[in-house]
Amino acid sequence: MNRRDFLHGAGGVAGLGLMSGCARKLPVTAKAPALPFYDAVPALSPIRAHEDRIFRITVCLRPFRMAGPRIEAERVGDKVVVHNYGHGGSGWSLSWGSGTMAVQKAMEALAAAGGPKEVAVIGAGALGLTSATLLQRAGAKVTIYAKERPPFVRSARATGSWTPDSRVAFASKAAPGFAAQWEEMARTSWSMYQSFLGMPGNPIEYTDRYALSDGPNVQKPSEQGEPKVNGEELDFARYESRIYDIEPRFQELPPEMNPFPTKYARRSTSLTFNVADYSRQLVTDFLIEGGKIEPVEFHSPAELAGLPQKVFINCTGYGARALWKDESVIPVRGQIAWLIPQPEVNYGFYYQSLNVLGRRDGIVVQASEQGEASGWRDDNENPDRGEAERAVQTLVGMYAKMGAAKGRASA
Repeated sequence: MNRRDFLHGAGGVAGLGLMSGCARKLPVTAKAPALPFYDAVPALSPIRAHEDRIFRITVCLRPFRMAGPRIEAERVGDKVVVHNYGHGGSGWSLSWGSGTMAVQKAMEALAAAGGPKEVAVIGAGALGLTSATLLQRAGAKVTIYAKERPPFVRSARATGSWTPDSRVAFASKAAPGFAAQWEEMARTSWSMYQSFLGMPGNPIEYTDRYALSDGPNVQKPSEQGEPKVNGEELDFARYESRIYDIEPRFQELPPEMNPFPTKYARRSTSLTFNVADYSRQLVTDFLIEGGKIEPVEFHSPAELAGLPQKVFINCTGYGARALWKDESVIPVRGQIAWLIPQPEVNYGFYYQSLNVLGRRDGIVVQASEQGEASGWRDDNENPDRGEAERAVQTLVGMYAKMGAAKGRASA
């Protein structure tokens, strides 16, 4: 179950305060049904939540386009450029499916142009690395041109959760066939990610997530509106129901199985991207197959004229706004406070405005006080230490309540 499903489902939104105005708001039952013994909640190791354990603070600008990702070919002089950018908060989740579509267009352009099977990729983030790998599998010789490579690309600062429809489009602006296109991308990516399970370093793994709430969510959909910022309604598209058959369902935990100090808790299991190791795996695989990465910073599309390749896939993410003068790319700022990793913390939870996820490369602590509206049209990439410390303090408060509850139970 992904983050969206928790937050749209019963009991997830009211206590979390993350996504007011979401669909399918149902009341939580007064008492959750008992679960079988094999669904018992394991002992959860607490996070050592201290401000001095913040070892870094990262900011990522999600490249959102109201119409959805741009996956189309454009002729630039004698070159063909296939665009593959603008995935909002769904870049990692949709990368293999989106890359498959872009590579198909690139190979068609290559066949039409004739000559050697050489293709270039612009950008070495989530979309660039997967597109480059798929080009190699299609038989092309590939060079990546990029200003930066992991861990310095923007996508390396992502939360690391399977969120295939997180800020991916506006329902009112997406093309009529985009929902089906999105489903194809999501299913293709999901299938590919299963092949990374069990690999050394655990680049991809399943972990449990908990949605916590202090009270039942009893508001009807008609009583909610989409989030607004300065009068601008953010009608983000909701597509997760199209792939319910491939995702684990949520479970409402009965009180006796709830390890948290909240009255309501829901649990499911979702994919976690350990981005540091996963990025390294993608880069290594690409280089082993003969790929090259050239450090280049482009300032205009005209600079492609001096390169030998005739076909390019443009995976510049938020950078496409400046490079391609694409004003449709809207920045959505997101900040993460990283706590020192604890191998025993292999779960995540959502509580009030807080999103926490234990990863191999650090513990993600992220506050979203305005829900999906947080960071809207904010292109500030400077870390905010105060925001990071407040997020950790919210975590401290939750564990304090948990400790107090344990103390009463043992008294």
